[in-house]
Amino acid sequence: MAVTETVAQDVGIEGALMQPLAVIPTPGGPVMHMLRPDSALLPDFHQCFGEIYFSEVLPGHVKAWKRHCRQVQHFAVPSGLLRIVLYDDRENSPTRGVLCELALGRPDNYALLRIPTGVWYGFAAMGGTPALICNCADIPHDPTEGQRLSENDPTVPYTWDLGAA
Repeated sequence: MAVTETVAQDVGIEGALMQPLAVIPTPGGPVMHMLRPDSALLPDFHQCFGEIYFSEVLPGHVKAWKRHCRQVQHFAVPSGLLRIVLYDDRENSPTRGVLCELALGRPDNYALLRIPTGVWYGFAAMGGTPALICNCADIPHDPTEGQRLSENDPTVPYTWDLGAA
């Protein structure tokens, strides 16, 4: 069954939004949208186009924690299922201290997630199969504008339980 794209939904952290994406059944396999000109989460590419890349997340592995100072992330998971955790510790944010845990991927949670600058994020594959994340960033990768923490850093009040994945 096809999912109709709708207006973006607040996920509980200022500037972080999620928009359901269309999955169009075809005889050979589905066609999955990610971005369209009428998307509520379309990045502003007036300055420049960033990049689109894919990252595979293997079962039993955590990719955390990271945040960007200038880059906005736009994640979709066309294959597999991810647990994505966001944590807002931005000094002047009205949602400072909020932690948000989301499932993103197929078959039931195919959506586009926007992660604003300054928000910590991490993810792990749910289940026993790899997950593929696609990121459409609004600026090209620049290793000097991002920050990283280890997955167990106490800055982010979250413990990864891969048994629940």
